[in-house]
Amino acid sequence: MTSLPSQPHVRLTPPTPAQVLGLVTGPLAFALALWIEIPDLGPAGQRMLAIFLLAILLWVTEAIPLYATAVLVILLEVLMLSDQALIGGLVDPPSAASWFATLANPVIILFLGGFLIADGAHKFGLDRNLAAVMLRPFAGSARRSVLGLMLITAFLSMFVSNTATAATMFAVVIPILAALPAGAARTGVALAIPVAANVGGIGTPVGSPPNAIALGALEAQGQGLSFVGWMALAMPLMLVVLFFAWWFLTRRYVPKGLPLALRLTAEFDRSPAAVLFYLIAGATVLLWLTEPFHGIASSTVGFIPVVALLATQVMSGEDLRRLQWPVLWLVAGGIALGAGIGQSGLDAWLIGLVDWERLPLGLLLLLLVAIALGLSTVISNSATANLLVPLALSLAIGLPIDPTAVGVMVALACSLAMALPISTPPNAVAYATGEVPTRAMVLSGLAIGGFGALLLAFLMPRVWGALGLL
Repeated sequence: MTSLPSQPHVRLTPPTPAQVLGLVTGPLAFALALWIEIPDLGPAGQRMLAIFLLAILLWVTEAIPLYATAVLVILLEVLMLSDQALIGGLVDPPSAASWFATLANPVIILFLGGFLIADGAHKFGLDRNLAAVMLRPFAGSARRSVLGLMLITAFLSMFVSNTATAATMFAVVIPILAALPAGAARTGVALAIPVAANVGGIGTPVGSPPNAIALGALEAQGQGLSFVGWMALAMPLMLVVLFFAWWFLTRRYVPKGLPLALRLTAEFDRSPAAVLFYLIAGATVLLWLTEPFHGIASSTVGFIPVVALLATQVMSGEDLRRLQWPVLWLVAGGIALGAGIGQSGLDAWLIGLVDWERLPLGLLLLLLVAIALGLSTVISNSATANLLVPLALSLAIGLPIDPTAVGVMVALACSLAMALPISTPPNAVAYATGEVPTRAMVLSGLAIGGFGALLLAFLMPRVWGALGLL
């Protein structure tokens, strides 16, 4: 008699003190918000406040995985705010299907296409080979090589996950680091990768989850933004911050005149599957960039490579399983949270707690950007965007500024937080190399992120207005 193979035991990790705090305070805040009668807040708003407080505490403490909190938000909205709510008393509640539909929101479909293309680029070695080819003109000088590394990393991060980009670029950079003397120069080159990956991610809607969260929140308010429209707003900031970061890192860490020889080879996969992938991925990016001319929504374009790559068997079900589904669910939870805050009237109640009109517009924008930057430094930038973008959009109503600008500003500020190894996955990848001391990461993150935040708060809205982008 053949015995069945034993199943591996699942080991539960003991919670940290911060997680225990979240597990205790989250449900407590949830219960208190439902129990205490809150003036000027209706039943729907009070229930949404309970969900909102629970989400804040669970996301900030990471008491449960971020994506678990996201789907919990959707479930609670179905059970408390929909036409299938377990508790009645709501006037014209949304359908349960509308909350579940956030898991297939057009922004999620856009990201799904982006993730599949990114996975294919890694599968066929396209990302690494492109990096090798594009680095060749920058060989010879260490400072010039760092500029090339940062430009290429930022470019790849616009279309590929910044985590995957950082990992790919470090595979290219490790031999370069070995050719440098130990010390500051190695630190500068190693820091250039995560900084460029973080900054480059702000350039397109598929570059970073906060971008997708902002797009979803804007669409929920009827203020959709095209793929090219996002790039027009974000690219000027991205380029300025990127060149400032190069200037800062090379002046501080890389001596002038330090030579650096690059020996890079590119061997592009020429198999039929790889060639077909190149064509489909290139056509997708071209359609994204020409959206104003053909009028096909970027989310619809994002679904084309999903169908084409699977139908031609260039990508398989195994590739689908490897996609970053937790990130997609996290974005969906943020979209649902934003919709709930708006539909329940919680946004108006929260905004009414402070007389925002007494604050100068510049100070208000600086405050929003600073909160986004500070919170994203210590917790996930996706979680921060989930919490702040809907509130910022509600706050912008009635102010002398386009709400789209405010939503984009908060999302971009979330991606500029890179002062700690825990701030972003690319930072963690860089820290793991052993070439980047925490002190150096903190200094560069504060300098570069702070510079970008000041540009966001005081310059970018004027630039966008002068260029007629908003």
